[in-house]
Amino acid sequence: MTHRISRNSSMAGGIAAALLMLWFVTTGDTASGARLQSDPEALRLLRGAEGAARTTPYEGTQFITAWSRSGMATTSLVKVTHVPGDGTHMRVQSTTADQGGQMFEADDSDRTGGLTGYTPKMLDLLARNYAVVRAGQGEVSGRATSVIEARRADGSAAGRFHIDRQTGLMLRRELLDQQGREVNLTFFTEIRPTAPKTQYVLTSAPRTVEAPWAHQLAGADLGSLRYRGWPVRDTLPDRLSLYDARQLDGQGPVVHLSYSDGLSVVSVFLQRGTLDAGSVADWHKATRGGRTVYLSDTMQQRAMWASRGYVFTVLADAPPPVVDSVVAALPHGETGFWGRLHRGLDRLTSWANPFD
Repeated sequence: MTHRISRNSSMAGGIAAALLMLWFVTTGDTASGARLQSDPEALRLLRGAEGAARTTPYEGTQFITAWSRSGMATTSLVKVTHVPGDGTHMRVQSTTADQGGQMFEADDSDRTGGLTGYTPKMLDLLARNYAVVRAGQGEVSGRATSVIEARRADGSAAGRFHIDRQTGLMLRRELLDQQGREVNLTFFTEIRPTAPKTQYVLTSAPRTVEAPWAHQLAGADLGSLRYRGWPVRDTLPDRLSLYDARQLDGQGPVVHLSYSDGLSVVSVFLQRGTLDAGSVADWHKATRGGRTVYLSDTMQQRAMWASRGYVFTVLADAPPPVVDSVVAALPHGETGFWGRLHRGLDRLTSWANPFD
């Protein structure tokens, strides 16, 4: 038995080394090419948008809409107030698709992009996967803007941003699919970059939107989860990389893994157990790659299924084909010898996890 484990370990280690070398060979040129084609001034404007969002007092209304694979649009209106040194208060208007609620984001909290600006991690992913360039001038809510595009290797725009030329705030963000159609759109319908006249008071609401989980997981924590069999991936299809991982402790730990390519953002929630049929009673049962999943298209695309003793929940701001690729890449049932080998590779290489 000891000899078998040694042989399998050696084979798995060799495969892991080969795959790692293949990754460097196939991704190095693309990543470098995107960096060489990026405009430093465009990157500077995006980097400055985060600082502007922290230091500029403003009030406004954001319009957020997302299109599902069926072409249906879901829209929300968000009242936003920012007080420098305090944070950003957001009140989501109740709609037929969303109960509404309130959220507060402190100025010293981690951000995930959007109209609050890009964190260094997100900007690095954006510059690694796309050519970031200036694309002329525009106007949002009566304010002059500098337009920035994130372009694919074929030159098509995958994302578009409008940066206020006076304040540096990001006023509009568009996520585009391969056909140039908007998949997700966020912009200010009105904005007043002046100090609020009265102090913002958080009032009661139908629902309070939860702040990001405080228990952040480091590389060693993720390695421990993998060793214990948790299906934690460093990467997902379409150049999605793990950039944040957190855990919610309670009746059973829930792991929240955040992936992005700099534009699309995909959250994967993992929890041990079985799928409660009642929790997906209003969801659409569908087949993706021969596998049964439950789908729900609201402001975010959602998918849920159970496999190998875990419940998977995917929430995504991404084009539908990207979501389908993510769902297909995650575990669905047992896969015999190759599935066991893959889990063995995860355990053997968990010590080398580059996530920090």
